[in-house]
Amino acid sequence: MIYLFSGDDVKNKHLTYEKFIKSISQDREIFFVNRNDFNKNQIESLYSGSGLFFQDCIVVFQDVFEREEIREFILEKLDLIGKSGTTFVFLEGKLSKLILDAFKGARAELNIFELPKEKKEKFNNFLLANAFGVKNKLNLWIYFRQAMDKGVGMEELTGVLFWKIKDMLIKKDFRKFSETELKNSASRLSYLLPEARKTGRDAEAVFEQFLLEAF
Repeated sequence: MIYLFSGDDVKNKHLTYEKFIKSISQDREIFFVNRNDFNKNQIESLYSGSGLFFQDCIVVFQDVFEREEIREFILEKLDLIGKSGTTFVFLEGKLSKLILDAFKGARAELNIFELPKEKKEKFNNFLLANAFGVKNKLNLWIYFRQAMDKGVGMEELTGVLFWKIKDMLIKKDFRKFSETELKNSASRLSYLLPEARKTGRDAEAVFEQFLLEAF
């Protein structure tokens, strides 16, 4: 059986998910799988029931759909996962209608939690750019995590940061960075995300590392 908890209303989603897990776990073993420790062979053994060790367990996937290769693998195997004797739980962010339809087709129990549009809090991307400009590493990281929590796209953040660096170069603002440092940062930003996706690396982790190493 498959249970899906998704949406951008994080508070209510997690409250409902936690109550659900408590209600079904009891003495059953729970396996937690995230996007960084996802192993296709292990997942296949979990839904195929090929090992006694995996019988009558609960498998919880957390934000695995953020990675394209994992998303494609799961969607391809969703029917088999749904027919398994193992209980599979997906805890995800906001998913597209196409993905939700795939879960419906696999007879999953859907629990969707969406914030009303008028209550969605927008993130000011320039907070990140300004923190970079004044070389404040702590605020830079804090604003990055806030942006991620609010679902800001990675391209938006790299775009506003690239704009900030180019603006500093045009204005010859070298109070915090040398001209060479700014040019190197702009160059790295231009290929950061495409290269990460091309090599199969997690784009969010790559961008976060760039911010932490920027100065």
